Amino acid sequence: MEASSQIPWYKQISGEKWKAFFAAWLGVLLDGYDFVLISLVLTEIIHTFNLTLVQGSSLVSAAFISRWIGGLVLGALADKAGRKPAMIVSIFLFAAGSIVCAFAPNFIVLFLARLCLGFAMAGEYSSSATYIIELWPKSMRNRASGFLLSGYAVGSILAAQVYRFLVPWVDSWHQDWGWRALFLTGIIPIVIAIYMRRRLPEADDWKDASKQSNMHEVNMLAVLYRGNRRVMNYLLTIVACIALMLIFTSTVHGVLAVVILGVVCAAIFIAFIIQFDPARWAVGVMVLITVFASFMYTWPILGLLPTYLKGDLGMDPNLVAGVVSFANFGNAIGYIVAGFMGDKLGMRKWYTISLIISQIVVFPVFMVGGKSLVLLGALLFLQQMFGQGISGLLPKWQTSYFPIEKRAAGLGFCHNVGALGGAVGPVLGAAVSSQFSLGMTLATVSVGFACVVILSVGLNLPRRLQQAVNPQAVRPEDGKDEVELELETKEHHE
Repeated sequence: MEASSQIPWYKQISGEKWKAFFAAWLGVLLDGYDFVLISLVLTEIIHTFNLTLVQGSSLVSAAFISRWIGGLVLGALADKAGRKPAMIVSIFLFAAGSIVCAFAPNFIVLFLARLCLGFAMAGEYSSSATYIIELWPKSMRNRASGFLLSGYAVGSILAAQVYRFLVPWVDSWHQDWGWRALFLTGIIPIVIAIYMRRRLPEADDWKDASKQSNMHEVNMLAVLYRGNRRVMNYLLTIVACIALMLIFTSTVHGVLAVVILGVVCAAIFIAFIIQFDPARWAVGVMVLITVFASFMYTWPILGLLPTYLKGDLGMDPNLVAGVVSFANFGNAIGYIVAGFMGDKLGMRKWYTISLIISQIVVFPVFMVGGKSLVLLGALLFLQQMFGQGISGLLPKWQTSYFPIEKRAAGLGFCHNVGALGGAVGPVLGAAVSSQFSLGMTLATVSVGFACVVILSVGLNLPRRLQQAVNPQAVRPEDGKDEVELELETKEHHE
């Protein structure tokens, strides 16, 4: 043990595991690349197909409509067949969706391709996160989680820069083909990822667990769609998909109608969690709520920051692009910092500290306005580093609550249902800002939902709620990475 501690941490990871990490990291990069990409070229797509603003916006929302079912299906595949097969299926779906987007002849085909990409994103996140966390040593799993999520920030920055140079150049010789070329650029990392994933080793934790348990019996797809309630669950799945379609394509109007549909979806998702794990449903529900709040405190700022900079502060588009890119760079650094500090201080402790720092900074961000560009940039950098960057520990935090045989499906489903907050957050922020200034609205929404995450993570509310509902089903490692470290130390001594 002493000898290994003298070896630099990065040399304790074998070359094969670094290769596996990079293959998974590319998938997360694609998630960030695609999310920013569709927002950047939305104006061009609307012009090409002569769409309404509502139709155009539905292309962004389409990924959220299908993410939850993608997390369920591909997460269940990762639990049953292994993390590696699910990663490969996800990346092929990503490739198919990107190619169809590039050559889509009309709005309907493009919308269906976006549904495919959302489905693939969910599977990519759940399989890659569980794969890398289970592959790396237990003492470095916070680093594995944070480093992996840094790919999202890199993808966001990369998309903005490629858009800046590629789209005008392609449009100069073939009008309305710039945005299509941008979708095709996503094929490059996909091809690299497919090549690298062919010979990846399976995650050690999953291999060990698969020898000791019947994965089929606890598989989420089998539980929901092959059991006694399968007919009801098929109907509920259809209802949830239709409800989300109505909400995110702006088919229904009025706050009351949207709230009712949202409550219906929430009830269906909770019913699925209860069926999936009747003994530990309280953990699943609390994890889902926490993830939803996490997206709600981050995405209003991420989604509406350009609007604030251009509208409230009057910045020109080039300056806005620079400020947003600098903020995203802080985000990328934050993921790396989160990984190191999570391993050093403990996952939940650093998560709480980092979030508190970010919320102390958030009001000054919007109070400084355009008085000092340098100060504004510095504050945004810090806010994103400590606020958005700490979500690099979110995969590690979530996996601690799910046993290996249910981990990918549990994480995939709860995370991607919670990700609906990424669609709701900017809409809520925009609606509230009609009564107040956009800057103060964003700061207030951020602090409010960040407090939910701080309490949940800091006080280990999933474990406490499970303790109150069914104490016999509490696991020693629920929200406690120190338990994993004790097990690893014991294994080394043995």
